[in-house]
Amino acid sequence: MLRRQARERREYLYRKSLEGKQREEYEHRRQVREALREGKALPTERLHDESSLREKDEFADLVHDKPNTHEDDEYARAGAVDPKVVVTTSRDPSSRLKQFAKEVRLVFPGATRLNRGNLVIGDLMDVCRQNEVTDIVVIHEHRGEPDGLIVCHLPFGPTAFFTLSNVVMRHDLKASGEDIGTVSETNPHLIMDNFNSKIGRRTSNILKYLFPVPKPSSKRVMTFSNRNDFISFRHHIFEPNHKAEDVKLVEIGPRFEMQLYQVKLGTLEQPEADDEWVLRPYMNTAKRRRVLG
Repeated sequence: MLRRQARERREYLYRKSLEGKQREEYEHRRQVREALREGKALPTERLHDESSLREKDEFADLVHDKPNTHEDDEYARAGAVDPKVVVTTSRDPSSRLKQFAKEVRLVFPGATRLNRGNLVIGDLMDVCRQNEVTDIVVIHEHRGEPDGLIVCHLPFGPTAFFTLSNVVMRHDLKASGEDIGTVSETNPHLIMDNFNSKIGRRTSNILKYLFPVPKPSSKRVMTFSNRNDFISFRHHIFEPNHKAEDVKLVEIGPRFEMQLYQVKLGTLEQPEADDEWVLRPYMNTAKRRRVLG
């Protein structure tokens, strides 16, 4: 089992190492084909590509000719097979963190909550791989308050690290007198707002592939809204009012804010995995620079 995992990891890293060269060749072909199609002069550094491209179809399908990336390997079965999510916590969790983990488990349809016990990360990942788990969500706390969330995609990654803030749980909403209703476990519709940059689209993919494809009749909706690189999560059910032509929204919780600070090209137990992106707030030259939007 360990040999197979090591071999598959090496093959994945080898395919990933080819991406840079394949991407460069693809961009070269695209520039030459567009110049030939529009009758423009070729860039000097692309003149040697003209003869080889003229021998082939000048108007080849660049969409399907596009090289694959490691993201295609990671989410190759997305949409065809429902994700299998496991929610767990850091070791020795407080009662508040246990309650929050139960509520997060209800967010993902078909998810399983795992009592961490004394399991170390390596053993936890092995157990999840043996049971064909697709994603692991690990929640951390500081002095009883949830303050971190990790989303790890199996078998190769990526792993996204988020900070949590302004956590309001379901029983907190209920205690405030709000009508939060009951938790539906149908597949929800997703609203992904303002994830426009490259790392924003990457973050959107990491989050949305935690959820299976919903049915059109589903009345459950999850919102991930990015504002100033803080992602607000809200969980609602809605009831259409056909007479008044409006919709009644009921928030059923939990609610919290997330901020992405790292994406690793590997799984949680691989400290040697490459960093795809890391938040470096003190190295930004522009004070108002936005990463996700």
